[in-house]
Amino acid sequence: MSLGDEHGHGDMARSDDPYGGGQTRTRLPDRAGDPYGGARRGARSPSRSLVTVVAVVVLLIAAIAFANRGGGGSSAADSADGGTGPKAAATAPTGKHPVTTKTAGLPSGFAHDQQGAQSAAANYSVALGSAEMFNTEARHRIVNTVYAPDVAARRQTDLDNAYSNEKFLASIGLDKKGSAPAGQTFVSRVAPVGTKITSLSGDGASVEVWYTSLFGLSGQASTNPVSESWYTTTYRLTWVDNDWKVTDFQQKDGPVPVGRDQRASTADDMTKAVEEYGGFTYAR
Repeated sequence: MSLGDEHGHGDMARSDDPYGGGQTRTRLPDRAGDPYGGARRGARSPSRSLVTVVAVVVLLIAAIAFANRGGGGSSAADSADGGTGPKAAATAPTGKHPVTTKTAGLPSGFAHDQQGAQSAAANYSVALGSAEMFNTEARHRIVNTVYAPDVAARRQTDLDNAYSNEKFLASIGLDKKGSAPAGQTFVSRVAPVGTKITSLSGDGASVEVWYTSLFGLSGQASTNPVSESWYTTTYRLTWVDNDWKVTDFQQKDGPVPVGRDQRASTADDMTKAVEEYGGFTYAR
């Protein structure tokens, strides 16, 4: 995984893999000059009829999932097994409550099991994809909290070099300190959609996190408006100091859902939403 890949930018020369992934690239934006009102992804433009069909299917699936969760009375399956059968569909959110402890402002103290590994990976993806990574002090705090100690020590200098690259910062509309222009708000936010454990053996785990990423500048004069991208990142975790820590990760595009025919929000609405809506502590 790379700095640019995290936010869906265009290609640039390969770096020294600052994020810790073994097979990664650093990429730069290729959307410069895109007017804010065109923030929707334009690669695919499904017809209204297709969008309508997709919307109906989504609503139908949601209704079935709700029924399977036993949200409104007993079902035939419940009657057959005395109400002891599963109440959630296979893809519904399940598991334990989020952790209640934090280290350096980030969730910590995850369980030493599959659910704990998945929760750790989801929360770490949020931290690594946040706008705070563009601030030196905050970045050091995140890296030292998320990475295993031996990995964090090796990656800190590489990360600092990557995030202080003035050419990269200028290409996404930030100054050399990683700050947005006056009157604009820098947005970099990851929202996990789901997680999947792919391996768990003793003190090692591999977890896939499927998420959507918002990245860009909100503001009337922005030439890099906030846009949405979809990725799946595979995190390799190790159990150290009574918690899960990242040792490596790799990213790939998608799965990407079909975009709905919705009008992009105004710069003011986007800025207001980012400022008013907070994130979550994720648990499987």
